Amino acid sequence: MTTGATSTDPAPDEVPDAAPQDPYCQHPGDAPRRRPSGRLDEGRCSVQALLAGDSPIATAPPARRWLLVEQPGPWGRDALLQSRFDPVVAPLLAQRAREAGLRIQMVRRPGGRLADAGGRWAVADVRACWVRWSVRDTDAELLEVPLDGSVGSPSTEPTFLVCTHGGHDACCAVRGRPLARALDGDVWETSHLGGDRFAANVLVLPTGHLYGQVPEDGGDLVEAHRRGEVLLTGLRGRAGLTPPAQAAQQFAREQLGSVGVADLPVTGVATPGADADGAQRWTVTMTGPDGDVVVVLDSRLSAHSRRLTCAATTPGRFRTWHLVSVHPAPVHPGGVG
Repeated sequence: MTTGATSTDPAPDEVPDAAPQDPYCQHPGDAPRRRPSGRLDEGRCSVQALLAGDSPIATAPPARRWLLVEQPGPWGRDALLQSRFDPVVAPLLAQRAREAGLRIQMVRRPGGRLADAGGRWAVADVRACWVRWSVRDTDAELLEVPLDGSVGSPSTEPTFLVCTHGGHDACCAVRGRPLARALDGDVWETSHLGGDRFAANVLVLPTGHLYGQVPEDGGDLVEAHRRGEVLLTGLRGRAGLTPPAQAAQQFAREQLGSVGVADLPVTGVATPGADADGAQRWTVTMTGPDGDVVVVLDSRLSAHSRRLTCAATTPGRFRTWHLVSVHPAPVHPGGVG
């Protein structure tokens, strides 16, 4: 019996439930391995997710605003606090970002060395769909500069952030680093994006679409976003939206064939509450090409639990999403939907 409003902004897309064959677990004599190359044993979280056919639907972070901070060199588990970034400034910047509602991502160019650093930083808003880049001379400047997007140069092309954060999970490094080197365009390695078991993970800015299990060189993904479209395969969801809104948009895209990045903006999310077993029904309303579209979907915890990251010490369960219906909103007397 709670009703929550969700954003009115661009959408993500549907992801198939079945996982593709894992190209990272092939042995000599098998078909040629697809890029990105890399090998992980079957105990790793990303291998287990592929073998189990986990759906990545609705697993993008809900963060709307992002702070990108260029920092080449190694990153520890906490990339901001455990890197070559000024150790005095780091906790103060983390606090400032929290107060401003910004999620921090450390970034570096693929294969970049400390000497290659340009001191770049950016603020992105995935609902308003902009990224603005600036340059700092010292890390301490980030404690004083505006973080509202009022400074900096706007990006004129999609920006691709590939999670390569091996200090957080080995899967991200083994799968992410080859992909970052192969991907074409404005490409950065980035720190933890979440969903390690879906590596290789790629966040596309400024729209905030997050992809998982990206194979080969990611060329289809790049070309889709250059056309102003999302790619259906591997899409985890769109940052800035709540999980039920992400899932509903993806189901609606699948049903309606709407792949434009700005298609199907969400206008409302409601739920009558959860059942005793934890299952929950959601009704999500969005604007379609011919009027409002209503998606009804169910959410429940996975039947089985297992380690969701390589570093997890205990198994966990995860939420799954199931489409009930997609249909036009009812039209009431007077023509109001």
